[in-house]
Amino acid sequence: MPSKPTFDELIATCQRSAVHLEMRDAYDVDYETGPFADWRAGHRLNPDDRESWWRPWLDLITETVSRGVTVRRARIVSEPVSEYIRYEHSGTFTNVAAGELVRWLPRRNASDLALPGNDFWLFDDKWVHWNHFNGNGEWTGEEITDDPAAAKLCASSFDAVWDRATPHDQYKIQ
Repeated sequence: MPSKPTFDELIATCQRSAVHLEMRDAYDVDYETGPFADWRAGHRLNPDDRESWWRPWLDLITETVSRGVTVRRARIVSEPVSEYIRYEHSGTFTNVAAGELVRWLPRRNASDLALPGNDFWLFDDKWVHWNHFNGNGEWTGEEITDDPAAAKLCASSFDAVWDRATPHDQYKIQ
């Protein structure tokens, strides 16, 4: 049996679309050091200082979009939003600048949607990359599959969220 591609291989070889659904209100962060701690202390990314942003990820997205791939990210969030979501929202302009399309959906507006149990990436409507987290938001691993049923669930779930969600530039944190 051939080995499954890695996340890096999937994003490097996708041809049409890469979609990412995030459904947690917090992910593993260091409250004492690092970008989240800096944000909590008042530091904000400067839109005019692109060199100071998280370069490896943004460079990858820029390259992916330049190949003609549409990259979309949807975030389902509880309201009022968590401190972590405030942090994510404040820096999302960097994702948009790199070419990602980003939308936000209040969790109360997702109650009647059938959603997978985990965050995921879906590449070209075929490959699903699941991200697994524990209760503290710590990443515990990944799972990659080309199971058609999983891909269909992820595609329909993402599209349903996307249709209801608010574009980043219009979503206001309460």
